Amino acid sequence: MSEFGIRVVYICLPQKSLQHPMSLYTIITLLIVLAAIFGYVNARFLKLPDTIGLMVISLLFTLGVMGVGAFIPAVPEAARSLIEQVDFQQVLMDIMLSFLLFAGALHTDFSKLKEMRWPILLFATFGVLLSTFIIGGLSYAIFSLLGLDVAFIYCLLFGSLISPTDPIAVLSLLKSAGVPKKLETKIVGESLFNDGIGVVIFLTIFNIARASGAHIEWNEVGLLFIEEVLGGIGLGLLLGYLAWYLMRTIDNYDTEIMISLAVVMGGTLIASNFHFSAPLAMVVAGLFIGTDRFRTTSMSDVTEQYIDKFWEVLDILLNAVLFVLIGLEIIILTFSGQYILAGVLMIPITLLARFVAIGIPIRLLQKRLQFVPNTTLVMTWGGLRGGISIALALSLEPFMARDLLITVTYLIVLFSIVGQGLTIQPLVKRLAREERKKNQEETSVS
Repeated sequence: MSEFGIRVVYICLPQKSLQHPMSLYTIITLLIVLAAIFGYVNARFLKLPDTIGLMVISLLFTLGVMGVGAFIPAVPEAARSLIEQVDFQQVLMDIMLSFLLFAGALHTDFSKLKEMRWPILLFATFGVLLSTFIIGGLSYAIFSLLGLDVAFIYCLLFGSLISPTDPIAVLSLLKSAGVPKKLETKIVGESLFNDGIGVVIFLTIFNIARASGAHIEWNEVGLLFIEEVLGGIGLGLLLGYLAWYLMRTIDNYDTEIMISLAVVMGGTLIASNFHFSAPLAMVVAGLFIGTDRFRTTSMSDVTEQYIDKFWEVLDILLNAVLFVLIGLEIIILTFSGQYILAGVLMIPITLLARFVAIGIPIRLLQKRLQFVPNTTLVMTWGGLRGGISIALALSLEPFMARDLLITVTYLIVLFSIVGQGLTIQPLVKRLAREERKKNQEETSVS
Protein backbone atom coordinates (compact mmCIF):
# COMPACT_ATOMS: atom_id res chain seq x y z
CA MET A 1 0.00 0.00 0.00
CA SER A 2 1.34 3.46 -0.88
CA GLU A 3 2.12 6.10 1.74
CA PHE A 4 -0.89 8.10 0.49
CA GLY A 5 -3.15 5.04 0.85
CA ILE A 6 -1.92 4.39 4.38
CA ARG A 7 -2.66 7.99 5.37
CA VAL A 8 -6.17 7.78 3.88
CA VAL A 9 -6.96 4.59 5.84
CA TYR A 10 -5.54 6.15 9.00
CA ILE A 11 -7.56 9.35 8.59
CA CYS A 12 -10.79 7.49 7.76
CA LEU A 13 -10.59 5.31 10.87
CA PRO A 14 -12.20 7.02 13.88
CA GLN A 15 -9.37 8.11 16.17
CA LYS A 16 -11.59 8.38 19.23
CA SER A 17 -12.27 4.66 19.05
CA LEU A 18 -8.86 4.02 20.57
CA GLN A 19 -10.00 5.64 23.83
CA HIS A 20 -13.81 5.47 23.77
CA PRO A 21 -16.37 2.93 22.57
CA MET A 22 -17.98 3.67 19.22
CA SER A 23 -21.69 4.32 19.08
CA LEU A 24 -23.94 1.58 17.70
CA TYR A 25 -24.76 3.82 14.74
CA THR A 26 -21.04 4.28 13.96
CA ILE A 27 -20.40 0.53 14.01
CA ILE A 28 -23.41 -0.26 11.81
CA THR A 29 -22.44 2.52 9.40
CA LEU A 30 -18.84 1.30 9.07
CA LEU A 31 -19.96 -2.29 8.46
CA ILE A 32 -22.51 -1.30 5.79
CA VAL A 33 -20.01 1.05 4.09
CA LEU A 34 -17.40 -1.73 4.02
CA ALA A 35 -20.00 -4.23 2.73
CA ALA A 36 -20.98 -1.81 -0.06
CA ILE A 37 -17.34 -1.15 -1.06
CA PHE A 38 -16.38 -4.82 -0.97
CA GLY A 39 -19.55 -5.77 -2.85
CA TYR A 40 -18.71 -3.26 -5.56
CA VAL A 41 -15.12 -4.53 -5.86
CA ASN A 42 -16.40 -8.09 -6.17
CA ALA A 43 -19.12 -7.23 -8.72
CA ARG A 44 -16.78 -5.03 -10.75
CA PHE A 45 -13.55 -7.05 -10.72
CA LEU A 46 -13.58 -10.48 -9.03
CA LYS A 47 -17.11 -11.53 -10.08
CA LEU A 48 -17.21 -14.31 -7.48
CA PRO A 49 -20.43 -15.50 -5.81
CA ASP A 50 -21.41 -12.81 -3.32
CA THR A 51 -20.79 -14.92 -0.22
CA ILE A 52 -17.31 -15.96 -1.30
CA GLY A 53 -16.32 -12.63 -2.83
CA LEU A 54 -17.23 -10.60 0.24
CA MET A 55 -15.37 -12.93 2.56
CA VAL A 56 -12.26 -13.08 0.36
CA ILE A 57 -12.09 -9.29 0.03
CA SER A 58 -12.70 -8.89 3.79
CA LEU A 59 -9.83 -11.27 4.52
CA LEU A 60 -7.50 -9.45 2.12
CA PHE A 61 -8.53 -6.12 3.63
CA THR A 62 -7.88 -7.42 7.15
CA LEU A 63 -4.47 -8.82 6.20
CA GLY A 64 -3.68 -5.47 4.56
CA VAL A 65 -4.63 -3.60 7.73
CA MET A 66 -2.43 -5.94 9.79
CA GLY A 67 0.43 -5.34 7.34
CA VAL A 68 0.01 -1.58 7.60
CA GLY A 69 0.42 -2.02 11.36
CA ALA A 70 4.15 -2.48 10.82
CA PHE A 71 4.30 1.19 9.77
CA ILE A 72 1.33 2.73 11.60
CA PRO A 73 0.36 0.69 14.71
CA ALA A 74 -2.75 2.83 15.25
CA VAL A 75 -4.45 1.39 12.14
CA PRO A 76 -4.77 -2.28 13.29
CA GLU A 77 -5.49 -1.03 16.81
CA ALA A 78 -8.47 0.95 15.51
CA ALA A 79 -9.65 -2.04 13.44
CA ARG A 80 -9.32 -4.35 16.45
CA SER A 81 -11.25 -1.81 18.53
CA LEU A 82 -14.10 -1.93 16.01
CA ILE A 83 -14.26 -5.73 15.86
CA GLU A 84 -13.98 -6.20 19.62
CA GLN A 85 -16.96 -3.91 20.12
CA VAL A 86 -19.11 -6.11 17.88
CA ASP A 87 -20.45 -9.06 19.87
CA PHE A 88 -20.53 -11.44 16.89
CA GLN A 89 -22.35 -14.15 18.81
CA GLN A 90 -25.10 -11.80 19.98
CA VAL A 91 -25.39 -9.94 16.67
CA LEU A 92 -25.84 -13.13 14.65
CA MET A 93 -27.71 -15.45 17.02
CA ASP A 94 -29.98 -12.88 18.70
CA ILE A 95 -30.59 -10.43 15.84
CA MET A 96 -29.54 -11.37 12.31
CA LEU A 97 -30.23 -15.11 12.30
CA SER A 98 -34.00 -14.82 12.67
CA PHE A 99 -34.24 -12.39 9.74
CA LEU A 100 -31.99 -14.52 7.53
CA LEU A 101 -33.75 -17.81 8.28
CA PHE A 102 -37.19 -16.28 7.78
CA ALA A 103 -36.13 -14.77 4.45
CA GLY A 104 -34.61 -18.07 3.31
CA ALA A 105 -37.69 -20.09 4.30
CA LEU A 106 -40.04 -17.52 2.74
CA HIS A 107 -38.51 -18.11 -0.69
CA THR A 108 -38.31 -21.92 -0.38
CA ASP A 109 -40.75 -24.05 -2.39
CA PHE A 110 -42.77 -25.74 0.36
CA SER A 111 -44.41 -28.28 -1.96
CA LYS A 112 -41.03 -29.65 -3.05
CA LEU A 113 -39.82 -29.54 0.55
CA LYS A 114 -42.83 -31.60 1.60
CA GLU A 115 -42.00 -34.28 -0.97
CA MET A 116 -38.52 -34.64 0.51
CA ARG A 117 -39.62 -34.42 4.16
CA TRP A 118 -38.28 -37.82 5.27
CA PRO A 119 -34.69 -37.46 4.05
CA ILE A 120 -34.65 -33.83 5.26
CA LEU A 121 -35.92 -34.92 8.69
CA LEU A 122 -33.27 -37.64 8.95
CA PHE A 123 -30.49 -35.36 7.73
CA ALA A 124 -31.44 -32.64 10.23
CA THR A 125 -31.80 -34.91 13.29
CA PHE A 126 -30.02 -38.26 13.03
CA GLY A 127 -27.38 -36.80 10.69
CA VAL A 128 -26.48 -33.90 12.99
CA LEU A 129 -26.37 -36.14 16.07
CA LEU A 130 -24.21 -38.75 14.35
CA SER A 131 -21.85 -36.11 12.98
CA THR A 132 -21.58 -34.53 16.45
CA PHE A 133 -20.34 -37.78 17.98
CA ILE A 134 -18.02 -38.68 15.08
CA ILE A 135 -16.36 -35.26 15.14
CA GLY A 136 -16.31 -35.23 18.94
CA GLY A 137 -14.53 -38.59 19.14
CA LEU A 138 -12.04 -37.96 16.33
CA SER A 139 -11.25 -34.41 17.47
CA TYR A 140 -10.48 -35.78 20.94
CA ALA A 141 -7.98 -38.17 19.35
CA ILE A 142 -6.43 -35.46 17.14
CA PHE A 143 -6.08 -32.96 19.99
CA SER A 144 -4.50 -35.63 22.19
CA LEU A 145 -1.95 -36.54 19.49
CA LEU A 146 -0.98 -32.86 19.24
CA GLY A 147 -0.52 -32.61 23.01
CA LEU A 148 -3.61 -30.44 23.47
CA ASP A 149 -5.46 -31.33 26.66
CA VAL A 150 -9.15 -30.96 25.80
CA ALA A 151 -11.81 -32.84 27.77
CA PHE A 152 -14.07 -35.13 25.73
CA ILE A 153 -17.21 -33.16 26.63
CA TYR A 154 -15.65 -30.03 25.06
CA CYS A 155 -14.76 -32.03 21.94
CA LEU A 156 -18.38 -33.15 21.79
CA LEU A 157 -19.40 -29.52 22.16
CA PHE A 158 -17.15 -28.69 19.22
CA GLY A 159 -18.78 -31.48 17.21
CA SER A 160 -22.22 -30.01 17.88
CA LEU A 161 -21.29 -26.49 16.77
CA ILE A 162 -19.47 -27.51 13.58
CA SER A 163 -21.90 -30.25 12.41
CA PRO A 164 -24.86 -28.12 11.22
CA THR A 165 -24.52 -26.67 7.75
CA ASP A 166 -25.13 -22.94 7.48
CA PRO A 167 -28.37 -22.11 5.60
CA ILE A 168 -27.12 -18.56 5.02
CA ALA A 169 -24.03 -19.70 3.14
CA VAL A 170 -25.83 -22.59 1.42
CA LEU A 171 -28.80 -20.56 0.16
CA SER A 172 -26.53 -17.84 -1.18
CA LEU A 173 -24.29 -20.25 -3.07
CA LEU A 174 -26.80 -22.71 -4.53
CA LYS A 175 -28.40 -19.96 -6.61
CA SER A 176 -25.42 -20.07 -8.97
CA ALA A 177 -24.05 -23.59 -8.47
CA GLY A 178 -26.30 -25.38 -10.98
CA VAL A 179 -27.29 -28.17 -8.57
CA PRO A 180 -30.23 -30.33 -9.78
CA LYS A 181 -33.53 -29.07 -8.34
CA LYS A 182 -34.34 -32.24 -6.39
CA LEU A 183 -30.92 -32.22 -4.78
CA GLU A 184 -31.07 -28.48 -4.17
CA THR A 185 -34.35 -28.95 -2.26
CA LYS A 186 -32.72 -31.56 0.00
CA ILE A 187 -29.69 -29.37 0.71
CA VAL A 188 -31.76 -26.23 1.35
CA GLY A 189 -34.34 -28.03 3.50
CA GLU A 190 -31.66 -29.79 5.51
CA SER A 191 -29.69 -26.58 6.08
CA LEU A 192 -32.81 -24.71 7.24
CA PHE A 193 -33.80 -27.33 9.82
CA ASN A 194 -30.44 -28.76 10.92
CA ASP A 195 -29.43 -25.26 11.94
CA GLY A 196 -32.23 -25.07 14.52
CA ILE A 197 -31.70 -28.67 15.66
CA GLY A 198 -27.93 -28.11 15.81
CA VAL A 199 -28.32 -25.05 18.04
CA VAL A 200 -30.57 -27.05 20.40
CA ILE A 201 -28.04 -29.92 20.54
CA PHE A 202 -25.27 -27.40 21.21
CA LEU A 203 -27.21 -25.75 24.05
CA THR A 204 -27.97 -29.17 25.58
CA ILE A 205 -24.31 -30.26 25.56
CA PHE A 206 -23.22 -26.76 26.63
CA ASN A 207 -25.39 -26.99 29.78
CA ILE A 208 -23.98 -30.44 30.54
CA ALA A 209 -20.40 -29.17 30.05
CA ARG A 210 -21.00 -26.13 32.23
CA ALA A 211 -22.43 -28.36 34.99
CA SER A 212 -19.44 -30.74 34.76
CA GLY A 213 -18.67 -32.06 38.22
CA ALA A 214 -22.14 -31.22 39.50
CA HIS A 215 -25.13 -33.55 39.57
CA ILE A 216 -26.82 -33.57 36.17
CA GLU A 217 -30.57 -34.07 35.99
CA TRP A 218 -30.92 -35.93 32.69
CA ASN A 219 -34.69 -35.60 32.74
CA GLU A 220 -34.24 -31.82 32.80
CA VAL A 221 -31.82 -32.04 29.87
CA GLY A 222 -34.38 -34.07 27.90
CA LEU A 223 -37.18 -31.66 28.78
CA LEU A 224 -35.02 -28.70 27.68
CA PHE A 225 -34.41 -30.38 24.32
CA ILE A 226 -38.11 -31.12 23.81
CA GLU A 227 -39.12 -27.63 24.95
CA GLU A 228 -36.71 -25.95 22.54
CA VAL A 229 -37.73 -28.07 19.52
CA LEU A 230 -41.47 -28.48 20.00
CA GLY A 231 -41.85 -25.00 21.43
CA GLY A 232 -40.05 -23.48 18.46
CA ILE A 233 -42.12 -25.41 15.90
CA GLY A 234 -45.37 -24.64 17.72
CA LEU A 235 -44.53 -20.93 18.00
CA GLY A 236 -43.68 -20.79 14.29
CA LEU A 237 -47.04 -22.32 13.35
CA LEU A 238 -48.89 -19.92 15.67
CA LEU A 239 -47.09 -16.88 14.25
CA GLY A 240 -47.70 -18.05 10.68
CA TYR A 241 -51.43 -18.51 11.33
CA LEU A 242 -51.67 -15.13 13.07
CA ALA A 243 -49.97 -13.42 10.12
CA TRP A 244 -52.36 -15.18 7.69
CA TYR A 245 -55.41 -14.09 9.70
CA LEU A 246 -54.29 -10.45 9.87
CA MET A 247 -53.12 -10.18 6.26
CA ARG A 248 -56.21 -11.72 4.69
CA THR A 249 -58.43 -9.07 6.28
CA ILE A 250 -56.63 -6.13 4.64
CA ASP A 251 -55.10 -5.18 1.30
CA ASN A 252 -52.33 -2.78 2.20
CA TYR A 253 -48.84 -3.91 1.23
CA ASP A 254 -46.88 -1.59 3.53
CA THR A 255 -48.86 -2.71 6.60
CA GLU A 256 -48.49 -6.35 5.55
CA ILE A 257 -44.72 -5.90 5.29
CA MET A 258 -44.76 -4.52 8.84
CA ILE A 259 -46.76 -7.58 9.94
CA SER A 260 -44.07 -9.87 8.50
CA LEU A 261 -41.41 -7.84 10.33
CA ALA A 262 -43.42 -8.09 13.56
CA VAL A 263 -43.58 -11.88 13.13
CA VAL A 264 -39.78 -12.09 13.02
CA MET A 265 -38.93 -9.53 15.70
CA GLY A 266 -41.78 -10.31 18.07
CA GLY A 267 -41.42 -14.05 17.52
CA THR A 268 -37.72 -13.97 18.34
CA LEU A 269 -38.42 -12.04 21.55
CA ILE A 270 -41.14 -14.49 22.61
CA ALA A 271 -38.91 -17.49 21.82
CA SER A 272 -36.03 -16.13 23.91
CA ASN A 273 -38.31 -15.42 26.89
CA PHE A 274 -39.95 -18.87 26.83
CA HIS A 275 -36.75 -20.80 25.95
CA PHE A 276 -38.07 -21.94 22.59
CA SER A 277 -35.83 -22.35 19.54
CA ALA A 278 -36.07 -19.05 17.67
CA PRO A 279 -34.35 -20.48 14.54
CA LEU A 280 -36.92 -23.28 14.25
CA ALA A 281 -39.77 -20.85 14.90
CA MET A 282 -38.60 -18.52 12.13
CA VAL A 283 -38.09 -21.36 9.63
CA VAL A 284 -41.58 -22.73 10.28
CA ALA A 285 -43.18 -19.26 10.16
CA GLY A 286 -41.34 -18.41 6.93
CA LEU A 287 -42.38 -21.68 5.27
CA PHE A 288 -46.00 -21.15 6.42
CA ILE A 289 -46.19 -17.62 5.04
CA GLY A 290 -44.35 -18.59 1.85
CA THR A 291 -46.71 -21.40 0.85
CA ASP A 292 -48.86 -20.95 -2.26
CA ARG A 293 -52.03 -21.47 -0.23
CA PHE A 294 -51.10 -18.69 2.21
CA ARG A 295 -50.17 -16.32 -0.59
CA THR A 296 -53.31 -16.87 -2.68
CA THR A 297 -55.69 -16.50 0.29
CA SER A 298 -54.07 -13.55 2.08
CA MET A 299 -51.97 -11.51 -0.38
CA SER A 300 -52.76 -9.54 -3.50
CA ASP A 301 -50.29 -9.74 -6.37
CA VAL A 302 -48.91 -6.32 -5.42
CA THR A 303 -48.46 -7.30 -1.76
CA GLU A 304 -46.76 -10.57 -2.74
CA GLN A 305 -44.33 -8.75 -5.01
CA TYR A 306 -43.47 -6.10 -2.39
CA ILE A 307 -43.00 -8.62 0.43
CA ASP A 308 -40.75 -10.83 -1.70
CA LYS A 309 -38.63 -7.86 -2.80
CA PHE A 310 -38.41 -6.41 0.71
CA TRP A 311 -37.15 -9.65 2.24
CA GLU A 312 -34.85 -10.31 -0.70
CA VAL A 313 -33.13 -6.92 -0.27
CA LEU A 314 -32.94 -7.33 3.51
CA ASP A 315 -31.49 -10.83 3.05
CA ILE A 316 -28.80 -9.52 0.66
CA LEU A 317 -27.87 -6.64 3.00
CA LEU A 318 -27.60 -8.80 6.13
CA ASN A 319 -25.66 -11.48 4.23
CA ALA A 320 -23.19 -8.87 3.05
CA VAL A 321 -22.64 -7.49 6.56
CA LEU A 322 -22.36 -11.00 8.01
CA PHE A 323 -19.66 -12.21 5.65
CA VAL A 324 -17.72 -8.96 5.98
CA LEU A 325 -17.79 -9.56 9.74
CA ILE A 326 -16.59 -13.15 9.30
CA GLY A 327 -13.65 -11.92 7.23
CA LEU A 328 -12.79 -9.19 9.76
CA GLU A 329 -12.94 -11.57 12.75
CA ILE A 330 -9.48 -12.90 11.89
CA ILE A 331 -7.92 -9.80 13.44
CA ILE A 332 -8.93 -10.85 16.98
CA LEU A 333 -8.16 -14.59 16.75
CA THR A 334 -5.36 -16.26 18.70
CA PHE A 335 -3.16 -18.19 16.29
CA SER A 336 -0.42 -20.68 17.16
CA GLY A 337 1.29 -23.44 15.23
CA GLN A 338 -0.54 -26.17 17.16
CA TYR A 339 -3.92 -24.50 16.76
CA ILE A 340 -3.46 -24.05 13.01
CA LEU A 341 -2.29 -27.66 12.57
CA ALA A 342 -5.30 -28.88 14.58
CA GLY A 343 -7.61 -26.84 12.34
CA VAL A 344 -6.04 -28.18 9.14
CA LEU A 345 -6.31 -31.78 10.38
CA MET A 346 -9.94 -31.31 11.39
CA ILE A 347 -11.04 -30.18 7.91
CA PRO A 348 -11.04 -33.71 6.40
CA ILE A 349 -12.49 -35.07 9.65
CA THR A 350 -15.55 -32.81 9.39
CA LEU A 351 -16.01 -33.77 5.74
CA LEU A 352 -15.75 -37.48 6.61
CA ALA A 353 -18.28 -37.08 9.42
CA ARG A 354 -20.73 -35.36 7.07
CA PHE A 355 -20.23 -38.01 4.39
CA VAL A 356 -21.13 -40.77 6.87
CA ALA A 357 -23.98 -38.82 8.49
CA ILE A 358 -25.54 -38.08 5.08
CA GLY A 359 -24.74 -41.47 3.54
CA ILE A 360 -26.58 -43.61 6.11
CA PRO A 361 -30.01 -41.90 5.73
CA ILE A 362 -29.62 -42.02 1.94
CA ARG A 363 -28.96 -45.77 2.10
CA LEU A 364 -31.99 -46.27 4.35
CA LEU A 365 -34.31 -44.38 1.99
CA GLN A 366 -32.74 -45.43 -1.32
CA LYS A 367 -35.49 -47.91 -2.19
CA ARG A 368 -38.38 -45.62 -1.23
CA LEU A 369 -37.11 -42.41 -2.82
CA GLN A 370 -35.32 -41.71 -6.07
CA PHE A 371 -32.09 -39.88 -5.34
CA VAL A 372 -30.06 -37.97 -7.90
CA PRO A 373 -26.76 -39.76 -8.74
CA ASN A 374 -23.86 -38.74 -6.46
CA THR A 375 -26.24 -37.22 -3.90
CA THR A 376 -23.98 -38.13 -0.96
CA LEU A 377 -20.88 -36.60 -2.55
CA VAL A 378 -22.59 -33.35 -3.62
CA MET A 379 -24.35 -32.92 -0.27
CA THR A 380 -21.07 -33.52 1.56
CA TRP A 381 -19.16 -30.95 -0.46
CA GLY A 382 -22.11 -28.55 -0.71
CA GLY A 383 -22.81 -28.55 3.04
CA LEU A 384 -21.06 -25.33 3.96
CA ARG A 385 -20.24 -24.19 7.48
CA GLY A 386 -20.54 -20.48 8.17
CA GLY A 387 -21.27 -17.73 10.65
CA ILE A 388 -23.48 -19.85 12.91
CA SER A 389 -20.57 -22.16 13.78
CA ILE A 390 -18.33 -19.16 14.52
CA ALA A 391 -21.04 -17.53 16.66
CA LEU A 392 -21.52 -20.72 18.71
CA ALA A 393 -17.75 -21.09 19.15
CA LEU A 394 -17.51 -17.50 20.38
CA SER A 395 -20.16 -18.27 23.01
CA LEU A 396 -17.95 -20.90 24.69
CA GLU A 397 -16.63 -20.27 28.19
CA PRO A 398 -12.84 -19.70 28.57
CA PHE A 399 -12.40 -23.03 30.43
CA MET A 400 -13.89 -24.94 27.45
CA ALA A 401 -10.66 -24.64 25.38
CA ARG A 402 -12.30 -21.58 23.82
CA ASP A 403 -9.27 -20.11 21.97
CA LEU A 404 -8.39 -23.45 20.39
CA LEU A 405 -11.93 -24.29 19.31
CA ILE A 406 -12.56 -20.80 17.92
CA THR A 407 -9.38 -21.00 15.80
CA VAL A 408 -10.19 -24.52 14.55
CA THR A 409 -13.79 -23.50 13.79
CA TYR A 410 -12.66 -20.41 11.88
CA LEU A 411 -10.23 -22.41 9.71
CA ILE A 412 -12.92 -24.99 8.88
CA VAL A 413 -15.42 -22.24 8.01
CA LEU A 414 -12.81 -20.45 5.89
CA PHE A 415 -12.05 -23.63 3.93
CA SER A 416 -15.75 -24.44 3.66
CA ILE A 417 -16.86 -21.11 2.22
CA VAL A 418 -13.84 -20.39 0.01
CA GLY A 419 -12.54 -23.88 -0.85
CA GLN A 420 -15.79 -25.83 -1.11
CA GLY A 421 -17.75 -22.81 -2.29
CA LEU A 422 -15.46 -22.14 -5.25
CA THR A 423 -15.35 -25.80 -6.32
CA ILE A 424 -18.95 -27.00 -5.84
CA GLN A 425 -20.07 -25.74 -9.26
CA PRO A 426 -17.15 -27.38 -11.16
CA LEU A 427 -17.77 -30.58 -9.16
CA VAL A 428 -21.48 -30.65 -10.06
CA LYS A 429 -20.70 -30.04 -13.75
CA ARG A 430 -18.02 -32.74 -13.79
CA LEU A 431 -20.30 -35.31 -12.14
CA ALA A 432 -23.09 -34.43 -14.58
CA ARG A 433 -20.73 -34.99 -17.57
CA GLU A 434 -19.59 -38.32 -16.16
CA GLU A 435 -23.19 -39.40 -15.59
CA ARG A 436 -24.17 -38.47 -19.18
CA LYS A 437 -21.13 -40.33 -20.50
CA LYS A 438 -22.02 -43.38 -18.43
CA ASN A 439 -25.63 -43.35 -19.68
CA GLN A 440 -24.47 -43.02 -23.29
CA GLU A 441 -22.12 -46.00 -22.91
CA GLU A 442 -24.88 -48.11 -21.34
CA THR A 443 -27.26 -47.13 -24.17
CA SER A 444 -24.70 -48.03 -26.83
CA VAL A 445 -23.97 -51.42 -25.22
CA SER A 446 -27.66 -52.29 -24.95
